[in-house]
Amino acid sequence: MAFPKKKLQGLVAATITPMTENGEINFSVIGQYVDYLVKEQGVKNIFVNGTTGEGLSLSISERCQVAEEWVTKGKDKLDQVVIHVGALSLKESQELAQHAAEIGADGIAVIAPFFLKPWTKDILINFLKEVAAAAPALPFYYYHIPALTGVKIRAEELLDGIQDKIPTFQGLKFSDTDLLDFGQCVDQNRQQQFAFLFGVDEQLLSALVMGATGAVGSTYNYLGKKTNQMLEAFERKDLSLALNYQSCFLIYFSCLGFGVSQTKAIMTLVSGIPMGPPRLPLQKASREFTDSAEAKLKSLDFLSFTDLKDGSLEASS
Repeated sequence: MAFPKKKLQGLVAATITPMTENGEINFSVIGQYVDYLVKEQGVKNIFVNGTTGEGLSLSISERCQVAEEWVTKGKDKLDQVVIHVGALSLKESQELAQHAAEIGADGIAVIAPFFLKPWTKDILINFLKEVAAAAPALPFYYYHIPALTGVKIRAEELLDGIQDKIPTFQGLKFSDTDLLDFGQCVDQNRQQQFAFLFGVDEQLLSALVMGATGAVGSTYNYLGKKTNQMLEAFERKDLSLALNYQSCFLIYFSCLGFGVSQTKAIMTLVSGIPMGPPRLPLQKASREFTDSAEAKLKSLDFLSFTDLKDGSLEASS
């Protein structure tokens, strides 16, 4: 099946869902957030309602509202808006997929259901097939994240013949550290021209060497510009410079981490856009963490001093 949009590739920011202090979604800052990604970070593709966006902590109604706001505010600014529509209920996942198509999203993605789990490739594909069929005009991506779903079906096994069952299948968001599995996905599907989007930010350079065509991650919200520079170095075959960037990222990650709570605090600190706390059961990053994060960002000189927005720390505390 041919789709009019260009292939999803390059950096894709896994968007944060901004919230107020009482846990309600703060829709008012999403337009500002879009402009920040495009103008400050050079990121024009987004992945909405995934892990970073706390999608599975939102109600179905909230997920629809968040998706619609990103599509609306991103119109003529963003290149592609992919909506994660995975859910434990097939009916809810289909409802979300249909809604994504209705609002003009550019693609949908689905994780494996993780309470009553599929235990074979065929069972998982049957579930994914039914979701994809609810939005037959949209590119479909499988979101492979076994550490959180507990579904250990290898991505390489799942991809074998998948387009025969799911004609709209266009690629994979691979959020796992098993580079053997990822490499086999790429090697055994070269003729298909799938999008191989890597989701472990700290291993991105390794994945690029193995054939990743892009990356989806939380850190690209505020490290998009730096990561784009690494991608450009890699494209020029300047591996020494690309490795230098990756080494800087590793120092950064080891100091600050990149869980949802930390990501919200750091994004508030760097962008000046209030992201608020996460929703329970996640806990808000402590003031101690945000103070430490600010000091570490400055000491690493990874983000320039002027990148840290005045007053943003207070907004996150």
